[in-house]
Amino acid sequence: MTNFHVGHVGINVTSLERSIAFYTDVFGLVVKTASFEEQRKYAFLGKETGGDLITLWEQSEGRFSTNAPGLHHLAFEVDSIEEVQQFEGRLKEARTPFLYDNIVMHEEGSKSGGIFFEDPDGVRLEIFTANGVQNHGSVAEHGSPSCGFF
Repeated sequence: MTNFHVGHVGINVTSLERSIAFYTDVFGLVVKTASFEEQRKYAFLGKETGGDLITLWEQSEGRFSTNAPGLHHLAFEVDSIEEVQQFEGRLKEARTPFLYDNIVMHEEGSKSGGIFFEDPDGVRLEIFTANGVQNHGSVAEHGSPSCGFF
């Protein structure tokens, strides 16, 4: 099989400017290229060095739908629990809507877990680490807002 990886994730947004501010402020991404022409508003965001990670397309109205086919959530992995905590603090300062009050383990006894929150249009996002959460978070319960159940 051919070796491949995700090139970028495209997200429909209601306000390109607001979403650019959110993703650059929260994740430290930079705008690689953008168009602000009417009927053609988009931005490609990525790390300072490297390719595009997220594309934002201003072509929708309303809020993200959790009950329609499509994206469930977008998860970003970091190397440590301390990095998750740094993001958590930054997001809480920005009054970002969280789906849990604190860091949660992916399941009982799991070393992995993170924070779950929404972007300005209600797109569900996660920042997690694969190790070190067992002493820092509560357990996500079935039917509550985490990975496969939010």
